[in-house]
Amino acid sequence: MKAETRKKLIDVAAGRKKAELVLKGAKIVNVFTQKIETGDLAVESGYIAGIGSYEGREEIDCGGKYLIPGLIDGHMHIESTQLTPGELAKAIVPHGTTTLIADPHEIANVCGLAGIEYIAKAAAKTPLTVKVMFPSCVPATPYENSGAILDAKEVGVHIGDEHIWGLGEFMNYPGVIGAAQEDVEKLCAAERRGCVIDGHAPALTGKQLNAYLCGGIMTDHECVSEEEIEEKIARGMYIHLREGSATRNAARNAKAVRAETMRRFILCTDDRHACDLKHGGHVDNILRILVENGVDPIWAVIMGTLNTAECYRLHGYGALAPGYAADIVCMEDLRSFDAAFVIKDGKLVAKDKKALFTCERYTDERVKNTVHTAKLKESDFDICPRSENVKVIRLLHHNVVTEKAVRKIRIKDGKADVAGTDILKLAVVERHKATGNVGLGFIEGYGLKNGAIALTVSHDSHNIIVLGDTSANMYAAAEEIVRIGGGMVLVKDGKVKDSMPLEIAGLISELTIDEFEDRLKKMIADAYEMGVAKDIQPFMSLSFLALVVIPELKITDRGLFDVKEFAFTSVEET
Repeated sequence: MKAETRKKLIDVAAGRKKAELVLKGAKIVNVFTQKIETGDLAVESGYIAGIGSYEGREEIDCGGKYLIPGLIDGHMHIESTQLTPGELAKAIVPHGTTTLIADPHEIANVCGLAGIEYIAKAAAKTPLTVKVMFPSCVPATPYENSGAILDAKEVGVHIGDEHIWGLGEFMNYPGVIGAAQEDVEKLCAAERRGCVIDGHAPALTGKQLNAYLCGGIMTDHECVSEEEIEEKIARGMYIHLREGSATRNAARNAKAVRAETMRRFILCTDDRHACDLKHGGHVDNILRILVENGVDPIWAVIMGTLNTAECYRLHGYGALAPGYAADIVCMEDLRSFDAAFVIKDGKLVAKDKKALFTCERYTDERVKNTVHTAKLKESDFDICPRSENVKVIRLLHHNVVTEKAVRKIRIKDGKADVAGTDILKLAVVERHKATGNVGLGFIEGYGLKNGAIALTVSHDSHNIIVLGDTSANMYAAAEEIVRIGGGMVLVKDGKVKDSMPLEIAGLISELTIDEFEDRLKKMIADAYEMGVAKDIQPFMSLSFLALVVIPELKITDRGLFDVKEFAFTSVEET
């Protein structure tokens, strides 16, 4: 803060000068005392000057409504919304979110440093405070081909860049536990810069958890049980309560919140889709879920503000107090958490769920035209197992975790024939360096009939993932993906039924959120008509099937992968 600004702030706080803005007659949630104060809140030069009785050059009557700090999403991937940072801001700021911890490892896996720079520079043109984490695992593991490699040397060079805040989720937990030299060097580079290191540690316990934490890692967003949460908090971690689109843990994990541990919980959306943001909200949605599941409303606010700010060393954020950033949300009540208006850096930016700002669009040609495959053939999607008994990825609804099952399939002319059954074929086509790699496997629980779905959103390396009942349908879908330069495709009976380009890295649409939703809703409706199970999101659920750091059975461009064994496995059950 400049000396001139600080002097103005002190003069207003002391009552010697009128404030730039005063919010009158409010119920102010104090996240330090867990109490509610009644009074005015004075704002000057983008900061909070004081709470008490103040006069302002501009005044807003709050009418007894509640003021809370601007909400903070503690871990998200902007790319997973499939919106540009500008469109994302217009979607979430009216819901009270003013700050994001953004990990751009999705676009980094496609475009490397250019992708990180795109997210940082595009986000800087929004009213959001976006703290960008440097992706720690590009590729996420050595078992897949991505569009870039960001090794320990790259981390060491760039972790101190102006637009980099910390080190993103360390998904390669076996590498940390095994003290792999490359991973240790990345962790030490972040530690030398005083950076926060995010974690990703599903089901780690005991000595393995201890070893992981010795890497300097502070957070985890993958907890699925109260026991897991208790152990990780006891070992010093912050735990994200997550409510994404494919993975929803907030309601279940709310049961673990107690007075003794409440200050170690933070909130995040991780992977939350544009349509869910538009209709269900953002961090405010998590607050509603927590309160509905018995969490004290003020505790919920603290988790979504002060706790997150302290965890990520966001000094001057997360509270309504003198000298703090004037990021303020006026809520109708502390149950519905409907935002009446939102102030960011002292400026009114949203009212009645409408954004009051526009964002200059940022473009970068380096993150476009990113689909580069070898020439495809229909036979690339044939699976020729040596046995009728095969391993099948069993899809679990509302979860990115899968199970391994063994099923008996038909074999015709040496090729697997799953048409008309509950089993589908699954393929991952390498799309970054035209290697010609096509990983093949089987899946059940998805429900599609007489067609195929393909997309270039497949965590984390974002190769082309294709699911279908015949090789012909899968080939048609993959070819359309190549034609549109990345995106989403639906094929029925060998013909393209619909497709939508994702122009930025094959991950992000350049459409507005309303235009994008209209296109996506039609494609989802068509997918359900073709038999996709109604309790899964057709495209997002498919996108996680290549995520080899989440149990139990996944697939990459190099083949079927057993996450428990952390090794490739054959399609056949031997």
